[in-house]
Amino acid sequence: MPISDAMWRKQSGVSLQKRGARALFSSAYPWLDMLEPWNFWDPTTVKNATRNLAFADEFISAKLVEDVVDYEVSDAVVVNLGPSPMVTGAEHPAIVPPWKSTWLKGGRIKSAERAALIKVVKATNLGGAQFRGWDWLGNRIRSFPRDTPLFISAQDEIGQVSVDPRVFTNEAAVSTAQQTFTLKLNLWWSPGDTDCFIHNEHPFLEVHTQIHGLGRMQKFTERDQSTLYEDVVMPIGYSHDPFCRVTGHNQWTYPWHRYYADTDSVWLAVELHP
Repeated sequence: MPISDAMWRKQSGVSLQKRGARALFSSAYPWLDMLEPWNFWDPTTVKNATRNLAFADEFISAKLVEDVVDYEVSDAVVVNLGPSPMVTGAEHPAIVPPWKSTWLKGGRIKSAERAALIKVVKATNLGGAQFRGWDWLGNRIRSFPRDTPLFISAQDEIGQVSVDPRVFTNEAAVSTAQQTFTLKLNLWWSPGDTDCFIHNEHPFLEVHTQIHGLGRMQKFTERDQSTLYEDVVMPIGYSHDPFCRVTGHNQWTYPWHRYYADTDSVWLAVELHP
């Protein structure tokens, strides 16, 4: 019999023995066994530890929440920043897979190891990002096109995460070679109809999540937009699958790819650095 939300709250109190709680919820929701790598049943863990991310400001609400249990979300894109599934919902719990995201409005994160909650709260003059400490990418890459308005926020180093690179890239279903990475986040901003530069060089694993506006992640056979062969539409709250493949120890091969902003857009970069 499904467990109601009220019963969930009652039964998940710290007075329950961990083993009893585990058995109770696993019988009702078998997929909870997937959460074994992260023990959110431990009552000694500080739940819902929250802080602002480095790029939070009056225009963008951006929070990191760790050891998440029954966390209410009024309106935000929620990104699962861990190798274990995130559980959302109340009467009808649902899974957000590792490194994926959803858009919650009056929703709840029932359990997660680590999550980012991000929303543009003030769209007017959002394009003034360069005057709020964001950096034009051409200041960092000499070869970057001088006429491309692509801006990067401050980067936030979140902490360490252990994951098998081939599981991250969907090349393997079972972890056989876990590795520790440093998890880093930053935002990007571009106005509509911006070509954000075709490239294929990254010394890290990455995925992206759309926070505001509409864009696309695109793949090419050559560094030429006429060779487009895959067009991944990015609506708000969407995270694409990893583009790279593991080709050696700390070696990732990316296809030629770019982000294209259809409208004024803000998107999140999730980077795993070896």
